[in-house]
Amino acid sequence: MKNIILASSLALLLTGLAFAKSAPTAKADLTDSKGANVGTARLKGTPKGVSLALEVSNLPPGLDGFHIHTVGKCDSPDFKSAGGHFNPEGMKHGWENPEGHHAGDLHNLTVDAHGKAKVKVVVTGVTLGDGPNALFQPQGTALVIHADPDDNKTDPAGNAGPRIAVVVITK
Repeated sequence: MKNIILASSLALLLTGLAFAKSAPTAKADLTDSKGANVGTARLKGTPKGVSLALEVSNLPPGLDGFHIHTVGKCDSPDFKSAGGHFNPEGMKHGWENPEGHHAGDLHNLTVDAHGKAKVKVVVTGVTLGDGPNALFQPQGTALVIHADPDDNKTDPAGNAGPRIAVVVITK
C-alpha cells in the first residue's frame, strides 16, 4: 500500500513539474488613451486557471475596475472596441451576483497616491490553452482598467466608468 501511495504522489509531483515547464505564458504592455506605456501584464497558465501579474504606473489614484474583455482590439481614445467582459459561461456580472460572475470579472485594482499598483491574482475559469474559456481566442481578448471602481453587482459591467488603460492578450 505504501508503494502505491508513494508512486501516486511521485506521479502527481512529476505531472505538476511538467506542467510548470510547459505552461503557456504571455507578456504585454498596457497603454493609455494617448498610447503611453503605463504598465506590464504577465500571464501564465496554471492548473487552477491563469496567473496574472500586473504592474502599472501613471494612473489616477483610487480604485479602478479591472476586467478581461472579449475582443483583442483596443482602439483609442475610448477602447470600446475591446467589447464587453469575457463571459464564455453566460453568467451575470459581479462578484456579489448570486447567479455567478463573468470569467473576466476581476477584483478592483487599488492605485496608490503615486499612481502605481501591483497585483498578482489567479483568474479561475479561464485558460491560456484552447477552447471557449481560453484567453487566446481568434479575435483575441484584452485586459482593461477602468477609471472608476466596479460595484461588483450591476449587470453588465459594474458601472466602472471609462476605459483608461488596455492591453491585447496574445500568445
